Amino acid sequence: MPRLELPVTFAAALAATAFSAAAQEGDIATGHAFAREACKLCHVVEPAEESPRTLALAPAFRDIANTPGMTATALRVFLKSSHPKMPNLILKPDQTADVIVYVLSLRDRS
Repeated sequence: MPRLELPVTFAAALAATAFSAAAQEGDIATGHAFAREACKLCHVVEPAEESPRTLALAPAFRDIANTPGMTATALRVFLKSSHPKMPNLILKPDQTADVIVYVLSLRDRS
């Protein structure tokens, strides 16, 4: 590869990585709205909500956020496919990113 092409190729790869990372960040408000529509049937989605959930297997989002070691990566892996007792709902990448940032925003700050 000629020397001139190497910096251009590197710059393009760097830009693609930055775009990909930004696209994965997600939007808390959009994730909250999506969760109210798609997840609330089974999960407690609202931060202060105490109402019982429909399924005992479906933890409250605040509990998920406060699970020791919980990360965006762990949530992303889990949400790649429908989980037990969940309707056949597989989230799109942008929905996944939005729900993840919403869930993690519920983490206790203490």
